[in-house]
Amino acid sequence: MADSNFIDYVKFCSRSGAGGAGSVHFRREKHVPKGGPDGGDGGRGGHIILKGNGQLWTLLHLKYKKHVIAEPGRGGEGGRRKGADGNDMILEVPMGTVARDAETGEVRCEITEEGQEFILTPGGRGGLGNDHFKTATNQAPHFAQPGEPGIEEWIILELKLLADVGLVGFPNAGKSTLLSSISAARPEIGDYPFTTLVPNLGVVAYRDDRSFVMADIPGIIEGASEGKGLGLRFLRHIERNSILLFVIPADAEHLGGQYDILVNELRKFNPELLDKQHLLAISKSDLLDEELTEALVAELPKGVPHVFISSVTGKNLDRLKDLIWQKIHE
Repeated sequence: MADSNFIDYVKFCSRSGAGGAGSVHFRREKHVPKGGPDGGDGGRGGHIILKGNGQLWTLLHLKYKKHVIAEPGRGGEGGRRKGADGNDMILEVPMGTVARDAETGEVRCEITEEGQEFILTPGGRGGLGNDHFKTATNQAPHFAQPGEPGIEEWIILELKLLADVGLVGFPNAGKSTLLSSISAARPEIGDYPFTTLVPNLGVVAYRDDRSFVMADIPGIIEGASEGKGLGLRFLRHIERNSILLFVIPADAEHLGGQYDILVNELRKFNPELLDKQHLLAISKSDLLDEELTEALVAELPKGVPHVFISSVTGKNLDRLKDLIWQKIHE
């Protein structure tokens, strides 16, 4: 996912089709005097529909679509012929897409399954023809219903990546290196902060042809909840993850303190993130000997399962995958 192609937020005007008008018509045939009203109903206006597509990973295809407009319904005709419904406008979106009202912020729907459909903006109903309004005292009504107008509203689509495991850590903690080591993902890796500018997904192969999905987001820094850095913007991508894997480098000043800072930023963003299972991976542990490793264990937060790993040498990567798989299926 190149940063120019990864779009996780779009805003557009959604306008459904108006319903067609009912028909005012009277039956006129030879040898059928006073045939009476036979005006047909108008057709329904087109809906704006969201549909889940598992082949999409970004909202890029909707970035420049500022107005989404569905067709109006056709008017009814004589002979009780109903007007044609307006064609629906179907917007395919990746799984994990949340639609909300731009004015109120109300969540309208969440697309989480392949092929799932949701009518985002319903089309107007077609009007009834004059055939519906005939009575014993009004046998020739000269009126029919107009169609309902369509709805125009501003919609925001936000993408929250669906993954089993979300990586959380400071810049240069080794998250991207870990992802590239245990999956086929190839995120950009560099020796400078904020090398990762957009989230990355990787499918991690496990034993017996099993697998799980891991998401890497840009690094978080202290004060991210106040607008510093990039990580807070992308934290919504780990809101649906089953497990949060905190990655802290072995050469950090105080491992427990680093973990506490990250947890505090998550708490300020969304306290529900603290209810998820937390795992801790100490990266770059190829720099440590046994004595240093034992000393660092005392700094680790209590009650959080941990593994000392090295993405470069492959140290304990299988053990980490075993732990993740176990926690996912608990």
